[in-house]
Amino acid sequence: MQVKLSWTGGMSFESRNDRGQAVKIDGDSAGAAQRPKELVLSGLAGCTAVDVLMILEKMRTPPKSLEVLVEAKQTEEHPRVFSEIHLTYLVSGDVPEKNVQRAIELSQQRYCGVSIMLGKTAKISYEYRLKDD
Repeated sequence: MQVKLSWTGGMSFESRNDRGQAVKIDGDSAGAAQRPKELVLSGLAGCTAVDVLMILEKMRTPPKSLEVLVEAKQTEEHPRVFSEIHLTYLVSGDVPEKNVQRAIELSQQRYCGVSIMLGKTAKISYEYRLKDD
């Protein structure tokens, strides 16, 4: 796995992986793109969402929709690392609640490497909500 980060002016950058896919990053408060720590949270959401979706599909109960909301608190002192992270999974479709709960548990405890890495410094909690179609 490899990425190359290039400065594009101001406090903006572009990160490109070895497959040529790019992500813009902004260190400025103007908000032209996600900030680095927001990208970490996006990576967490993406990692666990892929796991949950794959597990639910293997259970033959794929959701109609899946969203993951992530909220984080940081320490006050530098370096300002995440101290608490809370994920909320929003799942719709004909998916039994026990399957949703099991898929999330498996992701958080076994499969999502991003969650396990961040769990070394932050308390990670989660909840889920089943949405009506």
